[in-house]
Amino acid sequence: MQRIINFIIRNQSFLLFLLLFLLSVFFTIQSHSYHKSKFINSANFLSGGIYDGANSISQYFGLRKENEVLIEENNRLKSIMFNSETNGSETTSIDTISYDTKYRLTSAAVIKNSYSLTTNMLLIDKGVNDGLKEDLGVITSKGIIGIIENLSGNYSSVISILNSNSRINAQLKKSDHFGTLEWNTESPVFVQLVDMPKIAPVSVGDTIITGGRSTIFPKGIPIGKVTDFKLDLAEDFYTIQVELFNDMTNIGHVFVIENLDTEEIMNLLENDE
Repeated sequence: MQRIINFIIRNQSFLLFLLLFLLSVFFTIQSHSYHKSKFINSANFLSGGIYDGANSISQYFGLRKENEVLIEENNRLKSIMFNSETNGSETTSIDTISYDTKYRLTSAAVIKNSYSLTTNMLLIDKGVNDGLKEDLGVITSKGIIGIIENLSGNYSSVISILNSNSRINAQLKKSDHFGTLEWNTESPVFVQLVDMPKIAPVSVGDTIITGGRSTIFPKGIPIGKVTDFKLDLAEDFYTIQVELFNDMTNIGHVFVIENLDTEEIMNLLENDE
């Protein structure tokens, strides 16, 4: 306390000047509308900058929650898209979509991903408790990822398309010629489409999509583009090199897609046999 008193005594002239200066500024602002408006604008600019900075920090720490909301919304939109295509309609309103749809999507996060082995797998953070089951397709907004193989209550293992045991029906986007998608284990960037008949109009740059000839993936999900192809003269089939749209070394969030008619279709096929 004594130090404060000594400071005031030593600087009494300066402090008196500062007090009088502030009083003069205050009365000037109060008595002149121009000065008052300038002061208010400056104060708003300063406080606005502070609030904007604080809001940016708050938004940064809220990105995870916001990202989850966007993923769920993307999930809903994809579900609408698949069911709209299946039902033959061009547009479907989010507000009018019913629960009587053919495909259901569940969003999930990838917590483990291998791509340098010959039998690569992924692990996602959804399982039986989330309504998942074996043989459901896993995709991203860019294309297919794989098929669920095993599940626990809260987790599922997924056979990656970068797995030498993976076999997925795929076709040319510009025609209905189809084959089987495999992986030769050489690169995480490319997969191979085999058994494509030589009458198929294949060209470099063509898009490859899912063929929809199984209950796992609906028709039309993107896979990749043709970078090379060769004809097996002995069997009259093409082997096509396909560059994946997905970067399989960098997978964060995925969607699990379920065909709700699978049981009915499988029962019908069993009865026909």
